[in-house]
Amino acid sequence: MTTLKKYNLAGKETGSVSIDKHFSSAEANSQMVKDYIIALRANARQWSANTKTRSEVNHSTKKPHPQKGTGRARQGMLSAPQYKGGGRVHGPKPKFDQHIKINKKERRAAIRYLISEKIKDHKLHIIEDTEIETPKTKTIISLLKHFKTKGRVLFLGEGSFLDLNTEEGPIRFSMPLEKHENFVNSLRNIPKAEFALATNVSGYDLMRAQELVMTEAAFKELTDWLC
Repeated sequence: MTTLKKYNLAGKETGSVSIDKHFSSAEANSQMVKDYIIALRANARQWSANTKTRSEVNHSTKKPHPQKGTGRARQGMLSAPQYKGGGRVHGPKPKFDQHIKINKKERRAAIRYLISEKIKDHKLHIIEDTEIETPKTKTIISLLKHFKTKGRVLFLGEGSFLDLNTEEGPIRFSMPLEKHENFVNSLRNIPKAEFALATNVSGYDLMRAQELVMTEAAFKELTDWLC
């Protein structure tokens, strides 16, 4: 069974964490992963860009100059696109619903595969927890130096759940734990370092990050969810 070393925030090894076989042998079709990432990016768009045509701009409909006798080209009104303040031609308009449905099994398979790639490349690091008495950037920087990280680093912490009953049925929200607050504040001044809850992570977050650091509890949450 594959294992990963576990460290505390001081960078000292404190044990090991076993990796589920679903992570160590995860496979996914490259086209499926690509479609999943494209769907995520497309669903993040608002599709609310809106420009006015010549019939919508607030302009007089009077002709700018007489049609004949001036030697100039005939013009209809100042709201024409060639005039300053005129309407736009073929400008963006609000789109119809462009949401792309993401299959749950494919989403899990893509995330599982992206995490397994981090494990194979030795880019996944496990820490005990994120408990720190006061925000201290120096502690996190020394930890990253110990891991010899390069590029963007994504930290994942465990989360708690809040169940709400609505008219449409029960909804489960992921709520951050207060103990992450000092840890997150310690990351604010570190460039290319981000924090997220394991229950909220997406494939796009994993793809952007060159290094992945997560707590033991967060890794267990991902294992229960994806395997």
